[in-house]
Order: sequence, then C-alpha cells, then structure tokens
Amino acid sequence: MATRMPVAFVGHGAPTAAVDPNKSAPWAAWGRALPRPTAVLVVSAHWEGAPVRIGATRTLPLIYDFSGFPQALYALQYPAPGAPALADRVATLLGPGAHRDPERGLDHGAWVPLLHLLPDADVPVLQVTLPLSLGADGVFDLGRRLAPLRDEGVLLLGSGNVTHNLRAIAPDGSAPQPFARDFDQWTAEVTARRDWDALRAYREKAPALRQNHPREEHWLPLLFAAGAAADDDRVTFPVAGFEYGNLSRRSVQLG
Repeated sequence: MATRMPVAFVGHGAPTAAVDPNKSAPWAAWGRALPRPTAVLVVSAHWEGAPVRIGATRTLPLIYDFSGFPQALYALQYPAPGAPALADRVATLLGPGAHRDPERGLDHGAWVPLLHLLPDADVPVLQVTLPLSLGADGVFDLGRRLAPLRDEGVLLLGSGNVTHNLRAIAPDGSAPQPFARDFDQWTAEVTARRDWDALRAYREKAPALRQNHPREEHWLPLLFAAGAAADDDRVTFPVAGFEYGNLSRRSVQLG
C-alpha cells in the first residue's frame, strides 16, 4: 500500500535558485526528509488555464520561461519520466471538463525546485494548470478534488511565492521590505492554525495585498495545497526567508 503523502507548497523564487547552492540546500534537505512519492503532481504559477488542462505524459524538453539570466540556467536538464497513469487518474477525478495538452512540458515553477527536492529525476512528474480565473475558491476546490491522490503516494505540489512583486525587488541580500514581511507573517500565522477560511478571504484580510501581488498567480498555488490538506495535517515550514527584498521563500508542508 502506498504511503500517504504530505501536501507541499514551495516558494520557487528566482530561477537562479536552481544554481545557487545556498538557496537550493534547504530544498535538498527537505527532499531528503520527505517520503518517496510514486509520482509528483505540480500546480505552478507559470501555467494558467481553466478548465484545468493536463500536461505532457512523456519526457519533453524543459520550458525556460525566463530571459536575461546566466547561460548556465538554460543548460539545466530534468528528464523526469512522464506519468500517464496519473494523468488518467486526474482526468477521472476532474471529470469531462479536464483537457489534455500533450505537448506542454515542465516550466521553471516545476523543475527549478524539483532539481533539488528530487535530484535523481527518477520520479514521474505531471503538471496541470492553475485555474486562476476561478479565484481562491476554484483553486482550493481543485486541491480538494485531487486530495485522494495523496493516499496513492502522489506528492501534490503547489509552486509559487507567498510574496511576489517584481516591480519592487531590491539587491539580493537586502532586508525584507515591511509590506512583504507583514504579508509573509500573516500567511504563516493563518496557515499554522489551518484557518483556510481566512486564507481564502485574503483579499479582505491580508495586509498590503497589491503591494505583494500585483497579480495573484504566485499566491494561489498555496490555496491549492490548502485545499488538499486533511483536518489533522501537521503544518511545518521547511524553508523560510527572503530574497531580493520582497520575494518570500516560505514553503509549507501539510502532513
């Protein structure tokens, strides 16, 4: 019988974390502490779509969906196996509204953290879209609908950032800006007590929302993870801190 897997949200940060040993080390330690999954299902800030679309089920070239970064990033590979059986299972759980996108490979919201969480690239990976247009309730419901996969050994992974305002970034190593620090702390407190109603009502309750999220695509993957959580899941924060002055690296494990 498969091990019941936790649910995770990873603050994927800047793409350069993939080649920065100081930033990648906490992911590597986290990955070593996780049970080994049968497969990984990723909902990333970098692939949006509703109704939900299901990505490639074979190994395709990575998507380097960024520009102006060191050439070393564009040489990175993560040839994880495809997950056709998981894709079929997701389609069953989501019903006839789900669509297939067989030519869509993994974007950097998926492969950058996975390079270090599961560095051998030997676990099948499947990506599905973030239904951003459905808002907090729709994304939370996606987590609820896919939660049964946890009992089949699948790691459900939301990938985004608790705070994400590229218009206000500062030199790396700068002290976190107050608006980002306050939002990150609010998120930690609400998540630690599993107050999913408050998390879903972030537009009314969270401090300085638009300073932290001009758009909400990096925030909502956390709602996907919360939706898949069980009532008795222990909440831990395996990674925390900031980069570039306002990008929270906070990651969450539920269960």
